[in-house]
Amino acid sequence: MRLLFVSFVIVFLSVPKDAIGQELKINDLEYFEKQGLNVLVYSNIFNGGFNDEKNAGIEMIMHGVRTAQGGAVRLSSAPEQWDLVPEVLNRKVDRSSQSIEAVLRFEDYNFESRVVVTAKGNAVELSVYLQEPVPEELEGKAGFNLEFLPSKYWSKTYLMDGRLNRFSRYVAGSNTTKPNSEKLKQFKGYSTTDDRGTGRFIEPLPLETGHSLLMAPEDPERRVKITSEDVELMVFDGRALAQNGWYVVRSILPKGKTGKVLTWTIEPNAIEGWIREPNVGLSQVGYIPTQPKVSVIELDKNDQVESKASIVKINTDGSSSTVFTGDVELWGDYYKYQYAKFDFSSLTTPGIYYIQYGDVKTNNFIIDNSVYDEITNATSDNWIPIHMNHMFVREGYRVWHGEPFKEGYRQAPPNTDHFDMHWQGPTTDTKYKGGELVPGLNIGGFFDAGDFDIETGANISVVQNFVRIWESFKPQRDQTFVDQDQRYVELHRQDGTPDMLQFIEHGAQQLVAQAEILGHMALTLSNSVLYNYHHLGDAASITDGLPYNPELGPYEVASDGLSSGVKDDMWVFTTRDPSRDMWAATMFASVSRALKGYNDDLADRALEQSKRLLKEATKLLEEKPDSRRFGWRGGAADVSTNLQLYISTGEQQYADKYLELLWPALDKNVSFVIFSALQGIPHMDDAFKEKLRPYMLKYKDYILELEKDNPYGVPIGLGNWAGNGMIQNFGTNVIWANKYFPDIIESDHAFKAASWLFGCHPYHNYSFVATVGATRPKAVFYGNNRADFSFIPGNVAPGVLFRKPDHFENYDDWPFLWGENEGTIAGNTSYFFFGSALKSLVD
Repeated sequence: MRLLFVSFVIVFLSVPKDAIGQELKINDLEYFEKQGLNVLVYSNIFNGGFNDEKNAGIEMIMHGVRTAQGGAVRLSSAPEQWDLVPEVLNRKVDRSSQSIEAVLRFEDYNFESRVVVTAKGNAVELSVYLQEPVPEELEGKAGFNLEFLPSKYWSKTYLMDGRLNRFSRYVAGSNTTKPNSEKLKQFKGYSTTDDRGTGRFIEPLPLETGHSLLMAPEDPERRVKITSEDVELMVFDGRALAQNGWYVVRSILPKGKTGKVLTWTIEPNAIEGWIREPNVGLSQVGYIPTQPKVSVIELDKNDQVESKASIVKINTDGSSSTVFTGDVELWGDYYKYQYAKFDFSSLTTPGIYYIQYGDVKTNNFIIDNSVYDEITNATSDNWIPIHMNHMFVREGYRVWHGEPFKEGYRQAPPNTDHFDMHWQGPTTDTKYKGGELVPGLNIGGFFDAGDFDIETGANISVVQNFVRIWESFKPQRDQTFVDQDQRYVELHRQDGTPDMLQFIEHGAQQLVAQAEILGHMALTLSNSVLYNYHHLGDAASITDGLPYNPELGPYEVASDGLSSGVKDDMWVFTTRDPSRDMWAATMFASVSRALKGYNDDLADRALEQSKRLLKEATKLLEEKPDSRRFGWRGGAADVSTNLQLYISTGEQQYADKYLELLWPALDKNVSFVIFSALQGIPHMDDAFKEKLRPYMLKYKDYILELEKDNPYGVPIGLGNWAGNGMIQNFGTNVIWANKYFPDIIESDHAFKAASWLFGCHPYHNYSFVATVGATRPKAVFYGNNRADFSFIPGNVAPGVLFRKPDHFENYDDWPFLWGENEGTIAGNTSYFFFGSALKSLVD
């Protein structure tokens, strides 16, 4: 018996520790959970916009990182962004059987499937049921997919039926081509692949096939085993078609069968007793001596909170010494984790420091009066000029892009449903016919984001932000050479003119041209061809620079070299929205002031368009109140436009209208309209400021509620686009409110926004601003150079993305999720404004 007992102990101890643990169970948030592992089943569904955003279906969060997603019946082996996705008709949770199921439907093919996921110890069993056989046209095409994040698996090994392989750092494998007639209809009929006249499309071949797949056996945090006895497993590299593709594990649904037609057993590894390392938040930029200094520490709910933390100073001789030890106070739970705070505000001596919390040692940070001096320089010197459209942009030896879209823009045809969620209505609302060239629009403006279109609403915000920066702070920084006549920009070269004035001019050129040529503001200037829309590289190579000539054959160039048969010209979407016009009128009124004395002609034209658009938009909104499609912005613009026109013209009618609209708007939403109210103080009488005081008290209540809502005390977004823009605006509002009502609104709240942006936030503690935060800024962004896994200096990420029901994330090794990594021209100039205001506050 003793020998038997000893033998049992030896066998028990030889089992890997991470193979022993509690079983998967459905938790209160209706997903499968065990320590170190979450399996979500349609907690997040495919949306109706861009379809496959790599954020939906069956998802696996392994040791705190979402490593797999997209689990669903799909019609492609390597789905691209606009490929069809199933609609989730219903979702059922059965705790008695420990199962979650959903019915998926492809409306275009009248095809439904039912996916059932059931906990089986440390694994889940996934089954697909059909009431009707796979439709004939989907045979060999409909299959079950589960996608794995490449950056978490490349260079790791995998075994299929015992055969050893390795996931490559760059796309691997082979492709085949098939006739376009065999390609299934895509979302809205768009083709994502330009066959360049070959009449064929690309289809990847599997890297491996078999019945038992083991991924990353050498990595306990990423190890997954998938087996199936009844269907064959295939592994594809989705990057063969698009850089944002994931590794795909897939099985084809058998033809002619009903009932249970497919079963997988999925066993994601969970390390026994795994506890996530604490995320110790800090400002990577650093702190000025007198500001609040609070580290928010994000902790696994199974972790024990340390009672103390310390600040260690790095001395000039390289030695280190503990200079402060303080209490760590538990804040409480917020979604998946628990949070604690470590306040070291009393430390004011300039120097180099790091935080020691338990076994966690952060990177270093600085305390000094100069830490905020240069927080906007990378954005103004790099990101903004690189995004100047219709210009050749050079930096040293590097050309960021040539002059794009020399051929101009054509009128989008009526009833056009666009792949970037734009819509041209039943008429053009202009004098131009569908497909007709609209002269004069290829001037000025800024690329929207990681793509190369001009989003009018975003550009209005951009120019308005520039004017606010100019009028508020008069920055004289001159680090960009701009020649509008030569359409040439060079970074890090002075030209004797403040860059801010040139940015205002460049944006206003495009927007004034829209108002004058179209008669109102466009919705967008964007690609007519999806193949061009997801272009990566030099913007000048998206189109051939020659107007399309329908009399020429495909890719043929006219003998005079002035036109071509390439149907790649950009479109302008012109359906009129009076509230967008109203918003533009606000911006034009302020532009007229900023450009006075610098470009008087453009200033006068902007003021003329402001008055006209305000008059026409007001009339249109009175006649058709339901036409306010841009409504939430238009409501604020109604107030702000009249204030800006009053400041520009001095005409009392605008002041009267501003006051008439302001108070009801404040009653409706203080936090949204507060900035427009505060802007009015210098231009109104003393009674105006006193009337604002009760609203400032309401705004203070809003700020204090944020302190109760989350441990960071800022407004955190929970949508499909992360919330840094909202936090930047919050910080700016606080600074303006403190300026006029310091007895009510404390400036300390603005530093909470700064700390969040620069590293004190969930998931990790990296600065969200590229190259800003000397020790650890984010290194990978969704920009137009995202395929290089790089960044554009000064880019500001949207931030921490919330995935239902309780997961925050921000990948820094995978740029292609735009909702968390794509900097936009509106968001980055909003950061520029906030950063300028913060520097002014510090001064």
